Amino acid sequence: MTPRTLPLWIVGILGLAAAIVWLKQPSIPPSPAPAPEDPSPAPAHSLSDLAGTPDWLALNGFQSTISRGDFLRQMDGIFTVSPAWRDWFEVGTQDVKIVTSPGQELRLRFSPEGLESAPPRYWRPVSSLPAAPADRPLEGIRIAIDPGHIGGRWGKMEERWFQIAGNQPVQEGDMTLQVALLLKPQLERLGATVTMVRDKTEPVTTIRPEMLRDEARHSTSGGDIAKLAERLFYRTAEIRARAKLVNETIKPDIVLCLHFNADAWGDPSNPTLVPANHFHMILNGGYTDGEVALEDQRHDLLTKLLEGVHGEETGLATYAAAAFVEKTGMPPYIYNPEAKNSRNVDGNPYLWARNLLANRIYRCPVVYFEPYVMNSLEDHARIQAGDYEGTREIAGKQYPAILREYADTVALGLERYYRAKRAAF
Repeated sequence: MTPRTLPLWIVGILGLAAAIVWLKQPSIPPSPAPAPEDPSPAPAHSLSDLAGTPDWLALNGFQSTISRGDFLRQMDGIFTVSPAWRDWFEVGTQDVKIVTSPGQELRLRFSPEGLESAPPRYWRPVSSLPAAPADRPLEGIRIAIDPGHIGGRWGKMEERWFQIAGNQPVQEGDMTLQVALLLKPQLERLGATVTMVRDKTEPVTTIRPEMLRDEARHSTSGGDIAKLAERLFYRTAEIRARAKLVNETIKPDIVLCLHFNADAWGDPSNPTLVPANHFHMILNGGYTDGEVALEDQRHDLLTKLLEGVHGEETGLATYAAAAFVEKTGMPPYIYNPEAKNSRNVDGNPYLWARNLLANRIYRCPVVYFEPYVMNSLEDHARIQAGDYEGTREIAGKQYPAILREYADTVALGLERYYRAKRAAF
């Protein structure tokens, strides 16, 4: 062994000591792996109250079912009120690209004029119906009657109630149900299969206002939470429940939405009566810019347009309006053009396109009636006269019972429409 060489045992001792010193040092945690970047939150869907996220892929069933010209005519002339709809629709020569949600779009192919495929739908247009017996022009037609509002104990909540001291209360939901019950057997005698969307003064929905408090708190409308929850109940949840019944169970060829109109009456316990009445029919259309910006309403608009609902609604409403003008002589209600929330249809002063929840989400033609003015001097007196046969003098004129007149006139308009449009044997 030379002086410059350490014995192996000394080298071993030094190595062991170094290892002990290293083990006694405070531990240093390893550098953490880079954390994944937080994914950007998905853009919030812009939806109407209580609306679900629309199924855009279902619209693929409408590929090549409409021509470019027809699409533009209906979008510009019926379904919208300004060119702003093009912010959401990029119309090309062969197709239209629709913004479905932020960063997402759907491409819908146009069909050449005259070569359109039949659109998928559960209802049947009059042009597809077989011939009917001459005395039963509505043979086989499936009709749903939807008496507007609820009535009964809900009438005051839904703000469709008023009463002049010493008179019977006027409650729209009760009266529309009475008209529906008078109308149903008349349509059945003409051959129709008739289903009532409601047959009592109770809601179709199982939801109640207290169950909608959270939705009311998040509403952009602001105001009293309890009142907002009530409005969500009778204006939205109730109509959506009826739509589910119509679209999934009844599946009618047409829906008859029965309403009575009214002008502002102020205090319902001391209402204002107005001098004149009026009448009009409402078709789906007239979507405002803000409504087109909502995903569910944009989807609903396209569904109504692509199903070909407008042509059927126009024919039905034209005949219905003519019957009311003939039987009642009521003047038309004219919408304020400055409001930009409606479209006149075909220059007919009685036909107006508006976007209402019921005529939007019922997936078939909707014949939406708005006759009479409940708080007009004439119609209020007729309502107070109640039900009777024949005619009775009211304010110096002979009138039939107003509810019977309503039902009879609806039946007359439908009978004339199907007689004119359908072959008979």
